[in-house]
Amino acid sequence: MNPQIKTIHTRLKKENIDGLIVSKQANISYLTGYISRDSCLLVSKKKSIYFTDSRYIEEAKHSLKGWAIKQINGSIIETIATACNKLGLKRIGFEEKYTSFAEYGKIKKSLNKTAELIPTQGLTEGQRQVKSQPELENMARAVEITIGALNFIRDFISPGKREIEVAAELERFIRYNGATSSSFGIIVASGPNSSYPHHMTSQRIIRDNEPVLIDIGVSFNGYKSDLTRVFFLGKMNALYRKIYAIVREAQGRAIKKIKANTSIKGIDAAARQFIAQKGYGKFFGHALGHGIGLEVHEEPRISGKENNKLKAGMVVTIEPAVYLPGRFGVRIEDMVLVTRKGYEVLSGSLNK
Repeated sequence: MNPQIKTIHTRLKKENIDGLIVSKQANISYLTGYISRDSCLLVSKKKSIYFTDSRYIEEAKHSLKGWAIKQINGSIIETIATACNKLGLKRIGFEEKYTSFAEYGKIKKSLNKTAELIPTQGLTEGQRQVKSQPELENMARAVEITIGALNFIRDFISPGKREIEVAAELERFIRYNGATSSSFGIIVASGPNSSYPHHMTSQRIIRDNEPVLIDIGVSFNGYKSDLTRVFFLGKMNALYRKIYAIVREAQGRAIKKIKANTSIKGIDAAARQFIAQKGYGKFFGHALGHGIGLEVHEEPRISGKENNKLKAGMVVTIEPAVYLPGRFGVRIEDMVLVTRKGYEVLSGSLNK
């Protein structure tokens, strides 16, 4: 039994829950150590069962040694409910954030009348926030591929190229260099498009004397990276230089505050207050960053609204920005590992 499942057993006992139906794919991947697709997991002290259909059953049998694996033939809801009934589970937890009301109704209808469905939140996500050494190794490789891609694209970007061409070259590079896929739709935002925080990469032609913001991440063995850099073609004007310097300084101030048991609010404030002091507070609207791992956006959220503290082993992004509508935007994003005494910038070798 792996340590992730042992911890879940402990938490279920504490919550007086006999079993847990796990439907979120990232949580299933974490608990099994196998990249899950279109599956469901039932965790209980008596027995844990991995459910999947004919497309993945042989692969699952090959990869999940020591697990009970059941092929779904027909309704996945009825299959899981039948398993719960056979195991005699009375109090059955389910992930309320990832289970629809219709699914809840079908499961309840298929369970024994003496069984009770218990809504749960964060039982697995709480574990996932602190990364193990194997997880960190996968993330380090994802970062390495991403850094390579950004260094590679530096020589490809030029006036006359379209944003979509740059994104396509990045996609090709990461695949050839070992990434399973990109973590999300690669953002290439040139000129005024860079003022849109989540610009949809377009057919716009890149011009001389303008910035090109690139936000890219890759997936390696299921673990994600997420980095942002801004390249500038031609001559930078004084305003751009000023804004870039502000954003870079804000990021540095926030990163220097990172260590275990530090208030997350304080990390956010270090960057946000500096940007506000320089007169650009209203042009930085989103959170300072987020946790990252099996998903690009995980807990904790690095925000002024977050009341928790950092823990050693967390990996977070720090990405302050200033967006001037109709003109340009600057965002600099790095991945940072929280340590007991401080931090390690996992993407530190990528030149700003």
